[in-house]
Amino acid sequence: MNFLYPGFLFALLAIAIPIVIHLFNFRKFKKVYFSNVQFLSAVKEQNSSREKLKHLLILLSRTLAIIFLVLAFARPFIPSSNQSINNASGSLVSIYIDNSYSMESLNKEGSLLEEAKRKAKEIVNSYSLTDQFRLVTNDFEGKHQQVVNKEELISMLDGIKISTAARSLQQVMNRIETDASANKNEATYLISDFQQTFVGKQPIKKNESIDYSFIKLNANSLPNISVDSVWSISPVHLPNQPEQFVVQLRNYSEEDASDIPLQLTINKQQKAISNVKIAAGKTLKDTLSFSGLKGGWQKATITIKDFPLTFDDQLNFSFKVAQDLNVLSISSNPSEKYIRSLFSADPYFKLTEMPESNIRYSAFEDYSLIVLNSLKEPSSGLAQQLKLYVENGGSVVVFPDLDVNAANFTSFLTSLSLPGVQQLNIGPAIASTIDLKHSIFNDVFEQVPQNIDLPVVNRYFSYAERNSSNKENILKLPLNRFLFARYNIGAGKIYLSASSLSDKDGNMALHPVFVPLMFKIAFASTKEQQLYYTTGKDNLLESERISLSGNQTLKLVSEDFEVIPEVRQTPGKTLLYVADQVKRAGFYDLKKADELLSVVAFNDDRLESDMHYANENEIKALFGKQNIAFYNSKKDALSMNVELKNKSSELWKLCLILAVVFLAIEIGLIRFFKLSKNI
Repeated sequence: MNFLYPGFLFALLAIAIPIVIHLFNFRKFKKVYFSNVQFLSAVKEQNSSREKLKHLLILLSRTLAIIFLVLAFARPFIPSSNQSINNASGSLVSIYIDNSYSMESLNKEGSLLEEAKRKAKEIVNSYSLTDQFRLVTNDFEGKHQQVVNKEELISMLDGIKISTAARSLQQVMNRIETDASANKNEATYLISDFQQTFVGKQPIKKNESIDYSFIKLNANSLPNISVDSVWSISPVHLPNQPEQFVVQLRNYSEEDASDIPLQLTINKQQKAISNVKIAAGKTLKDTLSFSGLKGGWQKATITIKDFPLTFDDQLNFSFKVAQDLNVLSISSNPSEKYIRSLFSADPYFKLTEMPESNIRYSAFEDYSLIVLNSLKEPSSGLAQQLKLYVENGGSVVVFPDLDVNAANFTSFLTSLSLPGVQQLNIGPAIASTIDLKHSIFNDVFEQVPQNIDLPVVNRYFSYAERNSSNKENILKLPLNRFLFARYNIGAGKIYLSASSLSDKDGNMALHPVFVPLMFKIAFASTKEQQLYYTTGKDNLLESERISLSGNQTLKLVSEDFEVIPEVRQTPGKTLLYVADQVKRAGFYDLKKADELLSVVAFNDDRLESDMHYANENEIKALFGKQNIAFYNSKKDALSMNVELKNKSSELWKLCLILAVVFLAIEIGLIRFFKLSKNI
């Protein structure tokens, strides 16, 4: 016999109390003078022996009552004969409960989550008192990784609720095996509906020292349509300008869906509506057009109506409508007109001009785009500041002065990690070619003619290319030379031209392609925030570089929730680590003190939207020759051979009953054991 709480056995010292009471509770007899001593002696002997017997029986009853009461608190049990002698410390049992959105589905037993809890309790109750348990859910919470006893685990099971986190089977097994104990016999039970998206299609590896048992709950396949994703067609978001967003819907059922209402709201105002039809098992893209947005951050929501599953019927996203875009032009020629005329034509662009002789380096970070036009003597200090600006995410366009000192200009270019000048080419006008597949020209041309008119040059630099891995040609010249190219450097970009904007060098500044080229470069220089993130999956958020003093912090704030992320500064951006703190879909304001920096949108993972389930053969095929046990939810703990292997006989109830019985005997002896008198 073993004890679950052997420390309570020290309370057996309490049996000394009734013994002491018995020893010091002698009854004093009063002397009675009687004429015949013979009769007095007979009465005395008879009463003394009966009273001594009564006291001994009471002492025995009290002692046994205390002993069995102490034993009841020590929780005695008789281990099963099948338990190994070397396994006296018990087994470690891990139980995974799938609490994803799909477990909200109903079957004949109620919700799948409640059925999973009942199955888990059956398994727990079939193990012995020396066994230890660990609970795992999709939340991957630290408290669920603690080793607990039977009663504590059952209490934890009652507190499990549906979670927004979606995991894969391999992730769950990796989590369990991370805390595997080498000193215990470990068994693991995974209780789930085993969606196909949860199981996956890749082979799964497991720890051979752990016995896995898969318990599949019987779930019904349900029709479901989800708002899958959204993206913007508009290159930039301007106040009171037309906007276009593409939304993708997915039909996971085997039947066509028709008359699905689709609605777009921005800042709680309806902006676009549609009615769509989606074929079975297909996706549909629908373009939503609207206008009339004001400047600032926009909180947008796309909503459909679909039953019975509704968790994926809404998609949140956020974006910023900028009031303006700051452009800096640095030139050695005060009469320069092309850059000024280009960006002054649209009020969205706020152009600032600086002469080459008076450049304020500290103001560079205030501009999204810097244009260098025909600099006569570019300095090393300018090159150093521009390189820092580009590595932090800025964009620079360089139009050279072809009459500049080649050696000086080469030194400036190499300081920016650009190729140096090889030679100046002068000759007849040469026509360029255009890379229409480049991202700069996306949505620029509705139709491209066969004999397209392109810029021509009669003077241009050829550059000594050393490493072209970060180079993208936009406008090309013969002999594998470029007229205009982009170099990706750090987090930013530098656009280098082979010719100047002067009329004597070519017609690039006067050509119609110059306007969309420069505008698309300016639009691309803005740092767009990601439209939305996924709860439980995206733990790293990216933002424009945020300057913080020593005692300042950032926080994500929703209506009744606040997160303080870990902040890391990288070139060109600020990274925010939120770990697993964001568990609910919605909008979160990124604030520095009371200043609103941006709005971040979160959505639930669409991994749970596909309500198709893997069968036993599909699951076993992923494990290959690895041994696993697979059970249907209709089978109980006895059918899984858990009861016979692990059940121990508990004796605490018997001890408690015996303690009450001996207390009753004591009371009976005191009240009904009468000492007869011999007269």
